Amino acid sequence: MSAGQVGIVLVSHSAGVAAAVAELARGLAGGGGTAPVRPAGGTPDGGLGTSAELITEAARAVDGGAGVALLADLGSAVLTVKALLAEGGELPEGSRLVDAPFVEGAVAAVVTASAGGDLDEVAAAASEAYTYRKE
Repeated sequence: MSAGQVGIVLVSHSAGVAAAVAELARGLAGGGGTAPVRPAGGTPDGGLGTSAELITEAARAVDGGAGVALLADLGSAVLTVKALLAEGGELPEGSRLVDAPFVEGAVAAVVTASAGGDLDEVAAAASEAYTYRKE
């Protein structure tokens, strides 16, 4: 992990989905200074769902002091992150849930963080991915 870079946590109901999106984002960010990104998918026993424990562990692992952007795939993943943020103390200081499409937002977040963007810039880039047209 590079000190000073925003960390990214990808929260999905599926460990496989979270890991694949993390791998894609890292690969598309390229270069040697890729921002720290961790998947937090599924439940501790390997099932589908979300886990506050896995999310907290991932956020702590990517925290380099510049903030942690959390992107979530579906409703209860969002609710779990919101609950952790509301409780306080579980997630590193400067953690933020980012409203963004999961795949495109993850790529934009990792690319921006890897280029040295701060948490506001990372969140804006990820959210901007909603405007990407595929037609």
